[in-house]
Amino acid sequence: MYKSEFLQEIHSRGFIYQSSDIDKLDVLMNNNVVTGYIGFDPTNDSLHVGSLVQLMLLHWMQHYGHHPIALMGGGTTLIGDPSGKDESRKIIQKEQVESNIKQIKSIFSKFINFDEKAKIVNNYDWLSSINYIDFLRNIGKKITVNRMLTFESVKSRLDRDQPLSFLEFNYMLLQAYDFLYLNENYDCVLQMGGSDQWGNIISGIDLIKKSNNKSAYAITSPLITNNSGSKMGKTAQGAIWLNEKKLPDFDFFQFWRNTNDNDVERFLKLFTTLNLKEINRLANLKDREINEAKKILAYEVTKICRGKKSADNALEISKNIYDENLVDVRANSIEILSNNISNNNFDAIDALEKLKLVQSRSEAKRIVKSGGVRINNILISDDSYSLKSFINNLDTIKIVVGKKKIGFLKIKK
Repeated sequence: MYKSEFLQEIHSRGFIYQSSDIDKLDVLMNNNVVTGYIGFDPTNDSLHVGSLVQLMLLHWMQHYGHHPIALMGGGTTLIGDPSGKDESRKIIQKEQVESNIKQIKSIFSKFINFDEKAKIVNNYDWLSSINYIDFLRNIGKKITVNRMLTFESVKSRLDRDQPLSFLEFNYMLLQAYDFLYLNENYDCVLQMGGSDQWGNIISGIDLIKKSNNKSAYAITSPLITNNSGSKMGKTAQGAIWLNEKKLPDFDFFQFWRNTNDNDVERFLKLFTTLNLKEINRLANLKDREINEAKKILAYEVTKICRGKKSADNALEISKNIYDENLVDVRANSIEILSNNISNNNFDAIDALEKLKLVQSRSEAKRIVKSGGVRINNILISDDSYSLKSFINNLDTIKIVVGKKKIGFLKIKK
């Protein structure tokens, strides 16, 4: 369909949701090296898997010889992006934003080889020095409120009578200015982002056209949800962080290992670099064989995000626990004194809570009473269940919630 290898690759893998002048962009990318960027707002000290689509886009861009820019929103994060939000984002202090950026930068090196062409830039470097009057005169006059009110990110908030502060309204102007700045200083002609960024990106394209009479282009990717319809990256247990300091490798691996059958092919295309022929083979596996495809998905994503050693270790732990039924305390485990168990100071509910297999004690009691907890393969139904019978001849107790959550108590005599 496309002559450009980059566009053909990301089209085949399902990355493209919306685009502007993509036929012209195809010709340009087929005949020239193109610079493109994606913005990331450092609202936390790590990105989570909801950012993986954008990180993979930067990877594929460089893979096919183009120049990716990862823009850190050190300036715009101080404002807050209204896109897709029901309410105003909490204002973050400048010191926290700077700290978050330092933590996040290491993640990008897993996806991009940074050199003089592939860069990380911080929009605080230019936004912080803007003279507001000059900005209004030179930029504000070129972006109409009429157009901004048609953007879904604004319209949806107003339709629900949710307040949209003037502070947030300025975010769209600043993101448009980012595109103009990168166009003028780095010859950047392509901005990519999530589908909720469409209006902001188009504003940047319009601003470049009005300011310098140059062409610029947009590609947005679809909002990625799990088969259940929940937003990718968020679970009942919290965000699935890319930083191993915030989420252990094994837990990260297991998130992908437990992918719904219907999501396997889509996730293999989006989140791995396996060739499409191999992905099609894996996607055609049925019934129990689909578990092999899930293991490959989990391994490949973990290898990209955490490194080969982490992926190897996570795969080994998973095989030990689930395939060989062995104890492997490298997985979720805590140490507990045997005296605490003997004296009934630590029971099954305490174990579920401390191992973070549940979100609350009330949830733990509910799951136990419904028959969802096994201790050393024994089904329990009493929420005050004593662990004393397990500590005489054992140094480890295995606790399983449902079919997917597991933890170990290491007994210290």
